[in-house]
Amino acid sequence: MTHPFLDLPPLSAERFAAIEDGVARLLDTRQDVLITQGEALLPLEGAIRAAAGPGTVALNVITGPYGQTFGNWLRDAGATVHDVSVPFHTAVTAEQIREAFAEHPEIDFVSLVHAEAATGNTNPVAEIGEAVREQGALFYLDAVASVGAEPVLPDAWGVDLCVIGAQKAMGGPAGVSAISVSERAWARMAANPHAPRRSYLSLLDWKERWIDAGRKALPHAPAQLEMLALQACLERIESAGLERVMARHRNAALASRAGAVALGGGLAPYVHEERDAAPVATTLRVPSGVVASELVARALRDDPALPLAAGGGALAKEMIRVNHYGPDATPGAVRASLAALGAALAEQGLSVDPVAARQAVENAWH
Repeated sequence: MTHPFLDLPPLSAERFAAIEDGVARLLDTRQDVLITQGEALLPLEGAIRAAAGPGTVALNVITGPYGQTFGNWLRDAGATVHDVSVPFHTAVTAEQIREAFAEHPEIDFVSLVHAEAATGNTNPVAEIGEAVREQGALFYLDAVASVGAEPVLPDAWGVDLCVIGAQKAMGGPAGVSAISVSERAWARMAANPHAPRRSYLSLLDWKERWIDAGRKALPHAPAQLEMLALQACLERIESAGLERVMARHRNAALASRAGAVALGGGLAPYVHEERDAAPVATTLRVPSGVVASELVARALRDDPALPLAAGGGALAKEMIRVNHYGPDATPGAVRASLAALGAALAEQGLSVDPVAARQAVENAWH
């Protein structure tokens, strides 16, 4: 039995390096780029454990659940951690970062999530990057959800460790991820005696065995199908144009937000200010007396493929996510999602206006 996914020739080091170069072009970076063989949690954790340890004083920004996770990893690595937490319906500001630096001038590491798909907010990384540069701290950024939906520019923003994944706005595979690493981040890792070595989490091993060796021989067999899917994903974005791909996501967010307000039924944007709303996903607060997870279950009854989900954990009672990323960043996906939510709200006796919602989506899509 033959299949196009089976019996493929081994992925060459040359092709692997070419895919890394494609990621570098996507990020407009001259930093080293490593494609890591696993979901983005691999380089996210690996980078923290490599660059932070006893003696590190970290500022960890919490605007959603991933920020909480990074703080836990930093503490586990032995770092002293100062958290800056903001309500999940908003974003952190550069002024809040500067205030934290003034209170703790010894901070030398900053961890931040760019866009929180789980809560629907996005943070002003360019402005925060200026504040971090003034402090001279190492800047670590989770751009897994934002890449492809909004600009991600490690060099321009002074990001030393920038992690991306392809499974959201890029419309690609979840089984591989990538990280760009600045020279001073490599130096911080090399000076850290607690950095993972001879470990799947080790970025330094990849650097020594792959980058420093001229990218001529792969250290181990790569995830072949995921790498090929990532290459196809990068080629599709390059062909369409990154600006056009980002515009689709921006329009999807504007249309979802406007359509939900016009729909009525008590739905309201979870992120209060439009400027703080992520283009990768729109979160909505349900009306009092309605359980978000139950409403989503009703909405998905006729079409389980709609990009709708309830919030995670405690947010499952109050929040709905419209995950308009990748192939779902389209007017049709937004219209269908709002129509399904409107029907589910109407079943509960709430007054909705699906015609107004459709018109709002049309008006908001530029």
